[in-house]
Amino acid sequence: MTNKKNRRDFLKTSTVAGAGFFLVPRHVLGGPGYTAPSDQLAIAAIGAGGKGNSDIRNAWNNGKNRVIALCDVDPKQAVTSVKRFPDAKFYSDFRELLDKEDGLDAVTISTPDHTHAVIAYNAMMKGLHVYVQKPITHTLAEARLLTETAASQRVVTQMGNQGGSNPGVQKVIDWVDKKRIGTITKVYIWTNRPVWPQGIGFPKADPASKPDDLAWDLWLGPASSRSFTPNLHPFNWRGFWDFGTGALGDMGCHLFDAPYKALKLGYPTGVQASVADMYSRMWSPDYVPEGCPVASRVSIDFPKDANNPEGVVIEWTDGGIMPVIPDEIADKFKPDWSGGAIMMGQKGIITVDTYGDNPKLYIGGQQADTLDTSQAGNLDLIHNQSWTEACKAGYGSKEHLALASSFDYAGPFTETVLMGNLAIRAYQVRNESRKYNGEVSYDYFGRKKLYWDGKSMKITNLPEINDFVTKKYREGFTLPV
Repeated sequence: MTNKKNRRDFLKTSTVAGAGFFLVPRHVLGGPGYTAPSDQLAIAAIGAGGKGNSDIRNAWNNGKNRVIALCDVDPKQAVTSVKRFPDAKFYSDFRELLDKEDGLDAVTISTPDHTHAVIAYNAMMKGLHVYVQKPITHTLAEARLLTETAASQRVVTQMGNQGGSNPGVQKVIDWVDKKRIGTITKVYIWTNRPVWPQGIGFPKADPASKPDDLAWDLWLGPASSRSFTPNLHPFNWRGFWDFGTGALGDMGCHLFDAPYKALKLGYPTGVQASVADMYSRMWSPDYVPEGCPVASRVSIDFPKDANNPEGVVIEWTDGGIMPVIPDEIADKFKPDWSGGAIMMGQKGIITVDTYGDNPKLYIGGQQADTLDTSQAGNLDLIHNQSWTEACKAGYGSKEHLALASSFDYAGPFTETVLMGNLAIRAYQVRNESRKYNGEVSYDYFGRKKLYWDGKSMKITNLPEINDFVTKKYREGFTLPV
């Protein structure tokens, strides 16, 4: 498949030279700030409401690019985008958009997690650059597929974890590179998510309550067909495995980013989870395997290597569960209870807030360095704008290589985050073991450390759990995984 030329190549090869022709500065033709159409990307939004509204607005960047199409399964959610871009053609089905809009250069993808991969893969196979909300995929196998497809199609990609473009992340990298706190062996990461209904049973279907203009079958996409179910769209799908990735998927790609990048981590080698129980009746915990838990703790092991001679363990907690604040900084560090990270080194401690904000370095219990990121600017815009400029520069350009979350990084990174969910799902599986006086006992056989072969993408000591590495796809929405 032939990839589309980037705009800069077009400009280089279409200069007219010769007597009688004069070059007129663009600002003379269009006024200050004017961007010629030949310098603009033709962009579409797939998912134009909610986060998709800000994603396509940032990609448009006050007219530096053209928005030629919008796609959303729910027109009411997309009203703001439709009003902002009245000339953009509107679609409900992303497949139709990709088939008909031949002039496209790039798309933003801001849809529920379970549809990210099928949309992004089909877009990249059309030679389109893609900006995909975090996590870029629903499963580990999809993350590997998108990483490989971006490289083979030579398209410019970015995951929408805008904190990756925060100068606070680079500050943490600098401190680690200079070994300011020595060898780091433990990282604590936490979040107050979920802030949506989670740890509860799946909502009851109610076909009669489906909004007339909601394309429910398209909303389901690759997921199994089912009757319309309220209280999923537009937000609460996050708490159910068929559609979402829980607290880890929602915030892990923000909170893991600084330590993962600074420590130059690769594939984990082991993961183990424990999960909070919910009780609707005495002595009998609710069993909700279709739903993400209300709170969890996940420990992810990384091997010894040249960068981390003693290996690294990341411990994640969600549902508002905080790690114990180290004694050395207990009187000085005021944690952001909504989320953050603590990196433990032999000589000191680094802390960093959500989105890479306000990193602090402590040595001997004293704050030795800090970076105030309050003036970092609109990270959403900065992150997105760096992607659109890299699209114009082309695959392999310095702009592309400078991106904070190109899929060559974001793909393996997403695999690591989703490893945590693999352990959580393992914790939830069970087999009936015996019956006694009418009571059934269960063997929760996945409640153990899982050992991971990253290259082969397999759990080596509990193969049953490998079913969660991928998923089943509905006809019309399949992927080669």
